[in-house]
Amino acid sequence: MKTIRKNLLVALLAGASAFTGLVQAQDFKIGIVNTDRILRDSNVAKAAQAKLESEFLKREKDLNDAINTFKAAAEKFERDAPTLSEAQRVAKQKQLIDQDRDLKRRQREFQEDLGARKNEENQMLFEKAGRAVKQVAESEKYDLILQDAAYFNPKHDITEKVIKALNASVGK
Repeated sequence: MKTIRKNLLVALLAGASAFTGLVQAQDFKIGIVNTDRILRDSNVAKAAQAKLESEFLKREKDLNDAINTFKAAAEKFERDAPTLSEAQRVAKQKQLIDQDRDLKRRQREFQEDLGARKNEENQMLFEKAGRAVKQVAESEKYDLILQDAAYFNPKHDITEKVIKALNASVGK
């Protein structure tokens, strides 16, 4: 039994050594990309962010103005409440509650719309970044591209090359 284990262990070690030598004999080229940096630093990402900001700027300003108007009305109610009749106070409270509910609905809709548009823009950006990664991998003959590794030697980082390829493809 011990002899079989010993022979099996020797065979496994010999096989592992041969496999390691085979892998080292081949040029296996690995690249790493940092997707956060691509999403932050590429011109495509910056253009998408600017597009979203311009698209939602007026709506956000209108919403903020409505919030400020509501806050001013609520403060005025707090100051004037002691001098109002019961009927006036109840009517004003109902009006403020309705305004608050409307503002919360508008804020929720704004956030949902903004989130949906961000997802659309990010999806387009991911597709373009994927094509840029593939372009770099094929042109420089990489065997494997990894995304966001916990640790890697900086010589394997191809993020800058991908950003350059992505920026070059903007007009295409």
